[in-house]
Formats: sequence, C-alpha cells, structure tokens
Amino acid sequence: MTREPGAGKIVYTNKARCRDCYRCVRVCPVKAIRMHDDQAFVVEERCIACGTCIRECPQKAKSFRNDVEKATRLIASGVPVAASIAPSFTSVYTGWERSRVASALRRLGFSYVAETAVGAEEVAQATREYVQRGPNASHIASACPAVVAWIERYRPSLSRMLVPVASPMIAHARMLKARLGAEATVVFIGPCVAKKAEAERPELAGTVDCVLTFAELADWLVRDGVSISACEESRFDEEPAGDSRTFPLVGGCLKTAALSSDLLAPEIIAVSGIGELEEIARTLETRERPLVIEPLFCMQGCINGPAIAAESSLYDRRQEVLAWAREPRSMAARPVGPTVSMETRFRAGPTWSDAPISEEEIAHVLATTGKPRPEDRLNCGACGYASCRDKAIAIIRGMAETGMCIPTMKRLAEQRTDRIIETSPNGIVILDDRLGILSMNPSFRKFFMCSDAVCGRHISYLMDPDPFEKLATGESEKVECTVNHDRYGLVAHEIIYALRDEHQYVGIFVNITQTEESRRRLDSLKATTTLQARELLQHQIEMAQKIAAYLGESTAQGESLVEKLLELTGAENEQPRPAARSGRPWGTSTSK
Repeated sequence: MTREPGAGKIVYTNKARCRDCYRCVRVCPVKAIRMHDDQAFVVEERCIACGTCIRECPQKAKSFRNDVEKATRLIASGVPVAASIAPSFTSVYTGWERSRVASALRRLGFSYVAETAVGAEEVAQATREYVQRGPNASHIASACPAVVAWIERYRPSLSRMLVPVASPMIAHARMLKARLGAEATVVFIGPCVAKKAEAERPELAGTVDCVLTFAELADWLVRDGVSISACEESRFDEEPAGDSRTFPLVGGCLKTAALSSDLLAPEIIAVSGIGELEEIARTLETRERPLVIEPLFCMQGCINGPAIAAESSLYDRRQEVLAWAREPRSMAARPVGPTVSMETRFRAGPTWSDAPISEEEIAHVLATTGKPRPEDRLNCGACGYASCRDKAIAIIRGMAETGMCIPTMKRLAEQRTDRIIETSPNGIVILDDRLGILSMNPSFRKFFMCSDAVCGRHISYLMDPDPFEKLATGESEKVECTVNHDRYGLVAHEIIYALRDEHQYVGIFVNITQTEESRRRLDSLKATTTLQARELLQHQIEMAQKIAAYLGESTAQGESLVEKLLELTGAENEQPRPAARSGRPWGTSTSK
C-alpha cells in the first residue's frame, strides 16, 4: 500500500486509489484535506480524525492506521491485557453473537474483558454533578473526542463550556488499571477513529495502550481463525448497571446522567452530525440563557461511526443497542475497585497559524481562475468548497489547486474544442435531423463559397445530399467517399456520420483537389512518357534494321572484292619459275 509522507498518521491517503474526485474535500468538516498534484493529502495538524473522509470516499482511498500488530505485541508481552469494548459492539455482533463476543476476545489472548459502558456510568454521574454545580452556565458534554477536537481547534471560544470529565474510554481504562494493577495494559475496541487520536493526547498518554476499531477486530478474528459461531456463550468480566449501554445513541449520555431524556426539553439538547453541531455552536456563541448540550459528531451517534463495520441500517443498529441495554445484568459482575479521577482538561486554539490574507490576494486568484466578477462565481461546491471565495483562500494557503474548478475546466475544454474546430483545415458542417444546416466552420465556408446566411437551409442548397440521406434513412451509420464538386472546383474526401442521440449529422470534408490534380498530372506524364518510350524503341528498331541492311550490302561488296583479289593472286602463282644456272644438281654441295 502506498502511503503519503508520514505513514504513522491516524488518517492517511492511499495514493494509488485517489482519483481526483474532491469528495473528501467536500465532506471534510474542517477542510483538512490538501490537494497537491491532483492527490488528496490529510493535513495532520488540522485533522480531528473524525473519519468522515474514510466513510465517504467512494474509492476507499482514505484509511486509518491499523494497530492490530500493536495489540498482539501487548498480549505477547505476558502482562495482563484488558479489553474495553464500546457498547456499540451490539450493532455489529447482533442476536446470539453478542453473548459470545467475550469468549472470542479471550481466545485472542485478552485476560480481562469488560464493557466500556462501566466507565460510561461514572462519566454520566460526574457530568451530572458538574452541570448541577453550574446551573447558570452552558455546558457541553465531552464524551465524543471528535467534538472535543473540533471545539478546541475550530471553536475555541466554546472550550470553556466543555465539561471537564474524561470520556468513557479514558474513565474505564483508569478503572481497569486501578483494579488490575499498574503493569496491566488496556486495549479499547470501538467504532471510532478519533479514539486513536484521543489516546495519544499528551495529558492522557499511557492511559489507553492501544485503540482498535470494530473493523480491525473483525480482521484480527479472521486472521487468527477465531469464529464467533465456534465460541461458547459467556459473560463479560465487568457489566454496567443503569442506562450506560445507551451511550452510543443520541441522548444516551443525558439519559444515563438522568438529566433529561425528553426530546422536547427546552434547555437540554442532544445533537449529532456536523450540521447540527455547527448550528448549536452558533447558538451558544450568541445565546445568553444556559443550555446543556450532548453532542455526537457522527450522525445518529456512535452506531454510525466510520469503522462500525456493520451493513445493517441505522434503525436496526439502534434497535440492537436498545435490546442489549434491556438485557439482564450479572450483579456479581459489577465493578468494585478504588475510586479514580474522572477529570480531564482541554486545550483552546488551533495547533497551526494561518497568515492573514488580503482582499487583493483573493481578487487576484479569482481573476486568474476566470471569476473576476461576482456573476462569474457559481459557488457550486464541486471543488469541495462552499464558495469560489473559500476556494481562492484555500489556494492561497496551499490547500487547493486552481484546476479543481470543474465548471472552469469544462468551459476551457469547450473553448479548446471550439478552437480546434474553428482552426481545422478540414471543412466541418453539422446538420439537424431534417438535413438543415446548423453550423459550419470557416474551412467549410471557404470550400463551398458560402456564409452563415445558409444556416437553416437544406444541405442540397450546397451539394448533392445523397450521402447525408443515406444516414437519415438508416441505410448506413457512416459514409466515406471522394466527390468532385465541379461547381466549386473542389475535390473532397468526405466522412459523414450520425449523432443519433443528438439527432444530428456531421460532415467532414478533406480538400484533396491538389492531390487529385497532381495525380492527373502524374497519369498524363506517365502516358506521355510511355508513348515517347515506344516511339524511341520503334526508331531504334528501324535504325538497327537500316544499319543491318547497310552492313549486309557492305559485306557483300567486300566479299566480291576479296574474291577478285584472290583470283588475281592465284593467277600470278601459276607462272613457271626459271631453271638454276649451276651444273650441280639442286640441293647438292661440294667438299674439298
């Protein structure tokens, strides 16, 4: 798996899967996604680890850090390891399964298995006591770590309203370590990614040793071959009393704290989801009358956490949690141990600082992206930002890129296409379903010596409509031919096809007049050359024949002359030779 720089981040991007859709930018409630080279990266200091991008990414390019190996190392270390499982587990393991979850965790190696709802009981009681001590102030319950991080970083003015009581995860971990000993370690299992970030807060370091999600637990069970169906029924080592098993639901904290469970209570409100959270934040910033708020970041609460690993509907999950809350408890399993502190503290203010941005900088970016005027700004949100102005600010801060504007890219693409058609050396004409001329490019007007005045006329006004009629009658889907338009001194190679969905026909005309003229000239040259070659050959044959005749006549004359010379030479050879004057016989010699 390819990760972005900083692979230890809680939420990260799988670059191989990121497909440039801007969905994560659009859904991120704090705009902690930075676009760079068409890839979406999570900016850690801005991220509140709510997991919204993980849940919403259609390509599954966003993921969270897997800590199963860390949990297995804790178990292998030999020290007691306790599992604290969130009450929303019943929305994953339903019916008969939930009575066997404890056994499955023990098979994985946990020496102590308990419900986090035990800690939720103590948190609810501490929250009620704190609220009752300050009836004239507004209070925000602090059980949800994503809400706490959002308020600290993005609504710091509301930090003073956070109830300084630890979350059920932290409270239960403190209780478990007090009961089992300081050497014991605690692994929390739940539906929430933000719990991983909460466990790493400096003021809470070492309280929870490892955080797993239900998705990680499911993978771990499969990896170790532990089947829920093969496990025996058993109870948890700790079970809560009261209504704390309803903590994952909207209003669960208020109900457990016995503050109110009335949805119409005027001063006590339960909210879920970023939309309701932002609305109540605006109310708290301006309202003078006190309110008690129980906020959950995920819509409909923890049963809709980003790592819930459940396929059932929200309604069904809610019903399963309520059914588990009604289950009879084991009185012997009530936690008994030393009292631990429920207190916690919060930070106010972001962990980064943004340089101020001037209106001139914003105007410059808007102008460079084709939006200098207010009417040019669609504010469509396709880029992930609520307005073009917000996106311009994000560009200046290095969080966004100019190419993210889909309407602008579409307009540029259309302009580029129009430019290509307008500058094409080929003639292009578009007809309607009745073969009336809709539009044409300059090359077509030049080829057929016409103007836009012919728009609306039948194509037969300019040329033989037969190729287009073949398309209109369905005889063919594409016609390709070469036509000599003598009227215009044009020879064109024509490609004509139908746009059936648009009920239009397109004609592309390639001017091959010069090519045809060159071909004719070449054919003429070939013919002339062939004729001349034949004439030359005939002349050469005739010359050869004449030369041969001359040579024959000359040869005959030469033969006659030679014969006469031979005759003369032969007559001379026949004359008698004179006798020798010596008395000696011919051929004899004398000797002394």
